[in-house]
Amino acid sequence: MRTSSGRAVYAGPAICDATREAADSARSLPTSAISGPTVRSVSLDFANVDALTFDCYGTLIDWETGLLRAIRVIIAARGLDRADDKLLQAYARHEADLESGTYRTYREILSESVSRLVAELGSETTPAEREAFAESVGSWAAFTDTRDALRRLAERFRLGVITNCDDDLFQASERQLGVTFDWVITAQQARSYKPSHRNFELALERVALPRERILHVAQSLYHDHVPAAELGIRSVWINRRHGRAGHGATPPAEARPAAEFPDLESFAATAVD
Repeated sequence: MRTSSGRAVYAGPAICDATREAADSARSLPTSAISGPTVRSVSLDFANVDALTFDCYGTLIDWETGLLRAIRVIIAARGLDRADDKLLQAYARHEADLESGTYRTYREILSESVSRLVAELGSETTPAEREAFAESVGSWAAFTDTRDALRRLAERFRLGVITNCDDDLFQASERQLGVTFDWVITAQQARSYKPSHRNFELALERVALPRERILHVAQSLYHDHVPAAELGIRSVWINRRHGRAGHGATPPAEARPAAEFPDLESFAATAVD
């Protein structure tokens, strides 16, 4: 659900009804819903697009692999173990809850999220472990197709990023991406976290193009495609989890992106063809 200030609150499965209504009412969306792992794509007229905005973590950076490795360092030291999807889903629940509250830096969100996760498993984290977990974000690797795809897209479009991160943490990640973005909008700058409308509104202010000339490219239905639809921004789903069950490190949601691709490489090949 969404508060009067436009801040989204993850309320479990009930999110599906609310997001379905928002997606149905959004402008310039396709007729076929995308709500599962099956790979589909529809035609987009890229001649009408001047700018691409991207989510970073989960779309460009391999967020789930980075999260799991950092979490397992902590829980393995305590002899604890859980299946990957269980860990990711639990982490997603805690992080979404914290991000829906009063603004805190992403370092603080990361620290408290992993603390809550480990507490859920029956143990406690140390300050040093929480700090190391938060700092690990800058070392998380980009997906193997990210650099080449971004370079190819930069030949045709202006590029921006809308990321749920602190300025300096994103700067560390940006060095792995191989391009310089025309616009960088962080949660620290917006003082809010996606799916809050504020992050996208700030991006629209800075890009200063008609929203119909902008295409948002992202993996997370919950963080990106739902608010984009609510604001009338077309979006493309990079379904990094295609072929895998579950929703991973993002809360479940439903949306109607304008197209779906299994990776950034196939999107770039279509967009600049």
